[in-house]
This record gives sequence, structure tokens and C-alpha cells, in this order.
Amino acid sequence: MRIDLHAHSTASDGTDTPAELVRNAAAAGLDVVALTDHDTVGGYAEALAAVPHGLTLVTGMELSCRLDGIGMHMLAYLFDPEEPELARERELVRDDRTPRAHAMIGKLRELGVDVTWEQVSRIAGEGSVGRPHIATALVELGVVPTVSDAFTPDWLADGGRAYAEKHELDPFEAIRLVKAAGGVTVFAHPAAVKRGRCVPESAIAELASAGLDGIEVDHMDHDSDTRARLRALAGELGLLATGSSDYHGSRKTCRLGEYTTDPEIYGEITRRATGAFPVPGAGGATGA
Repeated sequence: MRIDLHAHSTASDGTDTPAELVRNAAAAGLDVVALTDHDTVGGYAEALAAVPHGLTLVTGMELSCRLDGIGMHMLAYLFDPEEPELARERELVRDDRTPRAHAMIGKLRELGVDVTWEQVSRIAGEGSVGRPHIATALVELGVVPTVSDAFTPDWLADGGRAYAEKHELDPFEAIRLVKAAGGVTVFAHPAAVKRGRCVPESAIAELASAGLDGIEVDHMDHDSDTRARLRALAGELGLLATGSSDYHGSRKTCRLGEYTTDPEIYGEITRRATGAFPVPGAGGATGA
């Protein structure tokens, strides 16, 4: 089985619609794909309606968190999307994205960049606006060559010149909320140093003690030495070690299935979940 547990659609900052995402996942030879848009489940219905035969969809979300001033992302899988407390918190995070984007655009304009809300809004479309949309605007304007190059201290990285804070969850609270909704939690790309400061391994141990289920080990932002270190850490802490592409369509260079999760790890995730279940494809819709 080929299992990719981290992918984004136009419901947040990917460029594939949810329906396109599941069709592209099947075309890439995947058996299982997880839809994990940022702080939203807005792409669920479309993805579920389009899952083709031979592909299983795992519903999920990537929650924005912050620990001791360091931004981090928590992948949540197979939780009850209607559970009210988790739903309320994710809406708080998502709703704060628009004023935050306006603040970052204001800072960029002060730095002499002729970016506008209209441009960023066009790029985001119906998705939950985020830094990758602003980064794409910087690419369009010729300020940086790629989206990744916008995530530096000069521009949009945590603490960067154009960075602005938003409402983010404490990761310990995120674990509690997801667990209460019957879900499973995995710390996304925990050692992606190119994105900025990372939480220390001592904090990962504390999160494990609080109920964290796993860490994302095999990821494009982790080199081979980092992956080996994280795999050893997962073993020491009794955490599941996952792998995934963190696919964003054409917005990033990663491909669906570039990194995958071991079937035994996937099986354990599904065994632990009680809020929702993987959905095997029933043929899906054929429209775009």
C-alpha cells in the first residue's frame, strides 16, 4: 500500500480542488490519501463525493499551534468534524487569518512591495487565506523567485519583517480537543528548520506524555540525518512515525506520494480513531 497522510486543497492553500486532489492521488498510484487543509474541514464534502475506486480518503486537518513563541502544526486525523468544542476553536483560528493577512500586506507595502488585498484574495479564491497565498503574490510581483523564498526573515518567516501573528492553539490543548473528538494527533514536520525555529525535543517528549500519537518523520523538509534522528526519537517516546508529501499542488515542488507512511502505522492510526473512519472510494464524481 502507498499511503500519503498530508495533502492540501483549495480549501486552504493548495492549488487542486478537493475533487482534483483525490483524482490526482489515485493517478499517482496512492491507495490512501489524507486531506489535511489548514484549520478547516471545508473541502470534506467535495473530496468525499469524488473519491475514485481504489483510493481511500482519510479526513483530517492541520491545526495552527504555537508553543513558547514557536509556531508548529498539528495534524489531526479521523476526528468527529461536528464536535462543537474543536469546531469552535478551528473557526477562531481560521477567522483570524483574514485580519492577519491584511496586517502582513500592510507591512509589505511599508517595505515598498506593491502587493494588494485584491491580489492575495484572488490567489486564495475560496480557500482559507494564509501566508502561502501572500508568498505567491510576492512571486507574481517578482520579489522572490519561489514561494519557499518568501519564508525567510526578510519576508514572511516567523518573526520576519512582514510577519504578523494570528490566533493559534496551544498544542497541549490541541491534543486534548482532537482526542475528545475521537481523533489522532501527529506533529507535522517537527524539524523543518528552513521554516524557522523548531520546538526542542524535550517539548516533543512533553507532548508525547500529554497524548500526542506521532510525529511526521519522512518529509521533504527533513534531510536523511534528521529523519534518522526523528525515527529514533519516535521509538524512544513510543510515538508513531509517519511520512507524507505535504502536497500543495503547483504551489510547492513536492509530489503526491513523494514520502509515504508504513501500512502498519496507518493501521494503528485507524485503530486509535473513534471519531470518523477512512472512506473507500465509490467511483466518485467525474466533473472538475
